[in-house]
This record gives sequence, structure tokens and C-alpha cells, in this order.
Amino acid sequence: MKFNTQNKKIAAITEKTLVVGIDIGSEVHFARAFDWRGYEYSSKPFQFTNSEEGFEAFRVWIEDMKAKGGKETVMPGMEPTGHYWFNLGRYLQDRGMKPLHVNPHHVKKSKEMDDNSQVKNDRKDPKVIAGLVNAGRYMYPYIPNGVYAEIRTLNSLRVFAQEEAIRLKNRIARWFSIYFPNYKDVYGNVNAISGLMVLKKAPLPEDIVKLGVEGVNHIWRESKVRSVGVQNSQDAARIELQFLLSDYEMQVKREAELMAMIEAKIKKIPYVENLLAIKGIGMKTAIGFVAEVGDIRRFKDPKEIQKLAGYAIVNDESCKHVGESHISYRGRKRLRYVLYEAAVSVLAHSPEFRLIHHYYTTREHNPLKKMQSLVAIACKLIRVFYRILTSGITYDPGKMMGDIQRPQAA
Repeated sequence: MKFNTQNKKIAAITEKTLVVGIDIGSEVHFARAFDWRGYEYSSKPFQFTNSEEGFEAFRVWIEDMKAKGGKETVMPGMEPTGHYWFNLGRYLQDRGMKPLHVNPHHVKKSKEMDDNSQVKNDRKDPKVIAGLVNAGRYMYPYIPNGVYAEIRTLNSLRVFAQEEAIRLKNRIARWFSIYFPNYKDVYGNVNAISGLMVLKKAPLPEDIVKLGVEGVNHIWRESKVRSVGVQNSQDAARIELQFLLSDYEMQVKREAELMAMIEAKIKKIPYVENLLAIKGIGMKTAIGFVAEVGDIRRFKDPKEIQKLAGYAIVNDESCKHVGESHISYRGRKRLRYVLYEAAVSVLAHSPEFRLIHHYYTTREHNPLKKMQSLVAIACKLIRVFYRILTSGITYDPGKMMGDIQRPQAA
């Protein structure tokens, strides 16, 4: 994060720099090499496969281009095309060639500048990408290592299991509304443990009435359960529910196992336990934040994390027109969601954050709407998290409130 302005990014490219534009594909990549003025050293695009052999051939080609142009350093630029760049990015980083990302939107807009054509091909795109790198329009992607890589991967698996469990829970609720709508009269929660235990043996109301287990018939009959659901295809309905319950239990168990693994690993992150001293901040929030941000020491300022989360404020101003500001929404969506959920949670559990929210929404000058205040609190949490994780201090509500600057009354 040392080169976080366009001027500094441009200054990083010197006469001794070889700029390589790479068009990323699912199986085959294409590359072209240029100097800082845009002069090309490659006579044609270099094609290489997305494999170890292809990467090694690409490395040899880069060395040839460096020797041809008398270059000492390499700046490889590429579009972040899904997950296809991961292996190449890791390979380049391990060999001292830190990969750079250019915005796909910029590539799309810039490719018409040379020939006034929207045509996309393997020869054109690497040149456009290299041109954007030369203009300083690139970003440094973060490829986590060690425990940070472990936490990010495990948390992604945990979130997937959680989302699958929610999806299956919704399908189970749909099944109840079709075949057993009276179930909610006895169990308000569709995944109540005692209810699911009964349903495994007796999925339909008729099965429950006939069930011989002591006490079950009494529970349902006392609740006046009657079969008002769909009566046809009952064999298929029983099988469907068995599958749904089995899959749901598997995802819930998987999420719990992954959570236990992540909790064991996150203890290796310095000062992360200090975050839990904030009322409303739990282990899942701490895990989600670390998984998305990685090593927080790589950031020089918490505003960089705010930008990473898509919480950077975008102003709508032009001449005399002053529009309403909004957040950029450009960044890591999951990090933005984690911080928003954290803001809602501290608002419910933390008195000091409730006072901040009240101040933001009732102040005389520029009062915020409720959603705007939640965003402001999320950004405040970024600053608090940053200070705790970088310096190891303990959370102090009084100091946090004292650091807030309010305009003095006239």
C-alpha cells in the first residue's frame, strides 16, 4: 500500500521497468511486453497455459524480454478475471514480480482508443492493460499468506455452509406450507430440535397420528393437528423431507466444525481478542473482519480499509449542483456486510454507540438518516478495529466518545 496515489504509481515505472500486459483466460493466457513509453518489445502476443509448465515458459519469456530491453524490474498487469488469475498471481508473487490489477471497466472503455473499435481479441487486450499500468491506473491485489490465508479460506467455506443451511431451511419451510401447514402451531421455529426428531420418523400429519412413540400422539392431538395440507404424492413428500433434513443437518454440522477450526487459528492473530471487549462484537464479526482484511498492518490508514469495504464516500457535485453523497459500493462485498451487521449489533448492545447514533441523527447541522448513521458507525468501527489490532490497546468506551469532535455551539 506504499503506492496509493496515481502519481506515485506512475513514478514507480522507470526506464528500467518492463511493463507486461496479460489477458487472463480460463486455460490459456496471452502477454505482451512494453517499456515505460509504450514501446513494444514482443513481436507477437506470447501464449502460455494456465499450468506450471506454462508459467515457467512465461518466466523464461519475461527474462528474454528483460534482456532485450535492458530492463531490471517487471510490472505484470492483468484483469481480475474471476479466479483464473489466482495461480498465476501467486506464481509471480513468489518470484518477486508482484501482480497488478487493472479495472475491467477501464479496459473496456480504453480499448477503443487505438482503432475506434470495440473488438476484443488476444492481441489487443494485453496492450490496453499495459497502457493502463503505464498510466498508473492499477491496484495492488492482496494475496494472503500463512494463517491469514487459512482463515480466509475456512471462513469462505463456513459462509457457504451457512448460506446452504439457510437455503435448505427455506425449502423445509416451503415443504411445511405445502404438506403440513399446521406444524407452526406447535413449533414456531421450523428447525426446532424436538420437532425435527419427530419428523424424521413421521413426516406427515397422518404419520404422527399413527406414531406409537409414547407422548407424541398426545402432543399433536392436544394441539388439534389436522391434515389441511396437500394429500397427494405423499411418498415423494416423505422422501423430499428426509433429504432436506439430512442435508440441513449436514450443513449445520459442517458450519460448526469450520467455526471451531477458525476459532483455533484466529487466536494466532495479535490482539484480536481485544475486539470482543466491544459490546455487540462477537467472534463471527472478528473472524469475518480478519478474513476479508487480512494482515491489517499492510494498511497505513483506516481510510484504506473503508475504501476496501466500498464505504468510501462519493460526492455528487458539479458547479452549482450539489447532489446527495453516497457510498461507492466498490470493494469487498462480504467485508461491507460484516461491518454493517456489526454496526447494527453495537447499536443494539452498546450504550456509547447508541449515543453516537442519536447524535448523528438529531444534530442541528447536517443530520443523518438512519441508514447513513449506520454507515458512519460502520466506518467508526473500522477506525476502532484498526487502532486495536495495530497497537494492541484495550477498548475504552470513554476515550472513544472523547475522540469524537463535535462543532461547538455558537
